[in-house]
Amino acid sequence: MFIGIDLGTSSVKMILVDHDQNILATSDSPVSVQNPKDGYSEQNPDEWIKATFECLESLKFSKPKEFSETISIGISGQMHGATLIDNFGNVIRPCILWNDTRSHKECEEFENQDIDVRSISGNITMPGFTAPKINWLKNNEIESFKKISKVLLPKDYLRFYLTGDYYSEMSDASGTLWLDVKERKWSEKLLSCSDLDLKNMPKLVEGNQETGTLKNIIKDKFGFNNNVIVVGGAGDQAAAAAGMGVINEKQSFISLGTSGVFFTPTQNFLSNTGDAVHSFCHCLPNKWHLMSVMLSASNCLDWICGITNTSITDTLKNVENYFKDPSLVSNSPFFLPYLSGERTPHNDPHIRGSFHAMKTTTDATNMQYAVIEGVSFGILDGVNSILKVNNTFEKIFMVGGGSRSSFWIELLASLLNKNLSVCDQSEYGAALGVARLAMHSDENIKNKDDIIKEIKIGKSYSPSSNKTDILMKRYQIWKELYFTNKNIASKMIS
Repeated sequence: MFIGIDLGTSSVKMILVDHDQNILATSDSPVSVQNPKDGYSEQNPDEWIKATFECLESLKFSKPKEFSETISIGISGQMHGATLIDNFGNVIRPCILWNDTRSHKECEEFENQDIDVRSISGNITMPGFTAPKINWLKNNEIESFKKISKVLLPKDYLRFYLTGDYYSEMSDASGTLWLDVKERKWSEKLLSCSDLDLKNMPKLVEGNQETGTLKNIIKDKFGFNNNVIVVGGAGDQAAAAAGMGVINEKQSFISLGTSGVFFTPTQNFLSNTGDAVHSFCHCLPNKWHLMSVMLSASNCLDWICGITNTSITDTLKNVENYFKDPSLVSNSPFFLPYLSGERTPHNDPHIRGSFHAMKTTTDATNMQYAVIEGVSFGILDGVNSILKVNNTFEKIFMVGGGSRSSFWIELLASLLNKNLSVCDQSEYGAALGVARLAMHSDENIKNKDDIIKEIKIGKSYSPSSNKTDILMKRYQIWKELYFTNKNIASKMIS
């Protein structure tokens, strides 16, 4: 048996699978996010441990015999978070998360040093990455910075708690700005930009390689019969890709979760830093991937539902009926989905969301449609940014909470002018991905190349040509609105 753990921003999800990759049990437990100031986003790592233990107990309760026979565990996690460990293995302060934007000044300082950060890391410096967070601490919380012995990503702190070993793997490490992504090793030059060196970093492995075993105290606590191996695992999006079987250059996926992601593997290292495309290692050896990220996707839908006091289900139903009338779509207001700034393609932490072309006749449904359309335009921005350097992908899968809306997928299919396929069991896709990576540690599985296979497709959607024409005309107008809004947002910065 194998366990996949997915340490997300809002919850820990976990699955138990057998050798045939049948999902025997699932569990999840929430974790909270603290926002002590505007632009700040933090979590207490103790919550990760508590939620993980609750999930393990749930799996044990559901399938006690199978659970006890677990061979290995894989861990996925939210990327970029800065978890600081002192010389005694204790957490110094709350973890600064991926969506924290406080370090935009440090980003400028990081890139203005005498090192070509972009060519080594493959990425543009932005507040979401780990390195500028550490530089912010150096400038603003010097006592915390002085205590740093190790800097760990969220899932790697969980690994340390479970095994006592300091390890990370290539896909997650790619999001720190300290990794030489092409060469798949820590860059001493990049580390020096944060006044760190190799001793402050965990050892690096590939996602399917072993990193240690569960501590005896934890093994005994949950009644495991074996010395349970923990493998490298993956950052959340690479893990989701492994869960879907998206590991070659002809595949890709769109994730409509809290953030919006377009992900496609590459056989070689490629980058487009000019459009803030993420260029990362994949979770398997000798594979890379490109990824566009918009910071606000389905959370824009949550936001407008709160504003209009409408449930998500009712909102999507209202908007679906609205979308059927081309004249209504053509005369809709526009929405810029930049509630928390934006990554791809603008790399702009200061930009904010806005409605445009409102009328006296604008009602809640008009605004709800504009929000969903605006998020979809942001996804297209990301796809177009990746197309500048890579156009090998043919299949596009859909995952994330937004993929449960048929209407939204139909809109995206028409906008992208591509067939889109929804994956079954996508809710636990990242956990399945790292469970698959964990299976590589089982010596009884001879053909390791067959482990990460393409997941079963639930339903496919085709573009509607008449909708494509309308949407593309609106997209061209929408793109221009960013620059108008940017000027306004810049004047609001205190």
